[in-house]
Amino acid sequence: MIFRRNRTLHTLPSAENGVSADAAAPLVTDWMRIDQDLIDRFADVVDDHQFIHVDPVRAAHESAFGGTIAHGFLVLSLLTKLSRQVFAEPAAGAAEINYGFDKVRFLAPVRSGARIRARFDLVASQQKGSGTLATYAATMDIEGQPKPALAADWLVLTTN
Repeated sequence: MIFRRNRTLHTLPSAENGVSADAAAPLVTDWMRIDQDLIDRFADVVDDHQFIHVDPVRAAHESAFGGTIAHGFLVLSLLTKLSRQVFAEPAAGAAEINYGFDKVRFLAPVRSGARIRARFDLVASQQKGSGTLATYAATMDIEGQPKPALAADWLVLTTN
């Protein structure tokens, strides 16, 4: 498995060797703005039109957030998009498969207009069938905020 750090390709350690010191450095993506249009489109896809997500006027007056916030599942799903900045494409014939999460915590709301970025720390890599199962501690930072939006243990299976 290969990953990108600052747009430079690096090879992940093999499952037999565990996690190397080089791979322990976090992978950090660029900032991405979460605007109301993205929140509204996600609300349409998942049919969750709760006012705290889609009604800026009402959310400003009636919620504790001072405006609309992104759905937690929207922020979680953006891990895939952002990971493409730091993970290289799998080798020809291989595929990366979202294997799931061992833990997900939504720690702080992402307000409409805020910018987020993802951090990935490789914590484990093991052989799984003919592929490699990597576990990442994934964190979604909110620009200018002390608490991250989410923390998750993300499992990614790369087939050979």
